[in-house]
Amino acid sequence: MYRYYGLAFLVIILDQWTKWLIVKKMELYESIPIIDRFFAITSHRNKGAAWGILPDQMMFFYIITVIVVIGIIYFMQKHARDSMLVAIALSLILGGAIGNFIDRLFRKEVVDFLDFIIFTYDFPIFNVADSSLCVGVFLFLIATIIDERKKKGKAS
Repeated sequence: MYRYYGLAFLVIILDQWTKWLIVKKMELYESIPIIDRFFAITSHRNKGAAWGILPDQMMFFYIITVIVVIGIIYFMQKHARDSMLVAIALSLILGGAIGNFIDRLFRKEVVDFLDFIIFTYDFPIFNVADSSLCVGVFLFLIATIIDERKKKGKAS
C-alpha cells in the first residue's frame, strides 16, 4: 500500500516543481509555443476550480479538499488492497488533490500552464495536478466497470 502513497507523493513533487518553474521563469500570461496552434506553455492563475468556477471561494476549497483527502485515504485503506487499478487511480486523485491544495493554501490561487488548442477549441489551461485528477477518475471508472462485470459474471 505504501508504494501507492509513494505514487501520490511523486505526483505532488512533479506538480509543485513544474508550478515553481512556471512562477520563477515566466511572466504571468506569457506563452511559449511548443507545437504551433496545438500546445503552448502559458503562465496562468486560477482562483477557482475547474474552468475558473467558484472564484475566490478558498475556504470552501480547503474544506472540500480535506474531506476528499480523508475519504480517499480511508477508501484506499479499506478497498484498494484488492485492486491495483483502484489503488493507482486513488493515488493519482490523492496526489492531484493535494497538489492543488498546496497552491490554494500558500498562493491563494492555482498555477496552470498546460495550454492546448484542440481543433479550434482553446481548452482551459491546466496543470499536472489537474491531469493526475482526471486520469485517476478515469481509471477509477474503468476499475468500477471491471468490478461490476466481474460481479455479474459470478452471479450468473
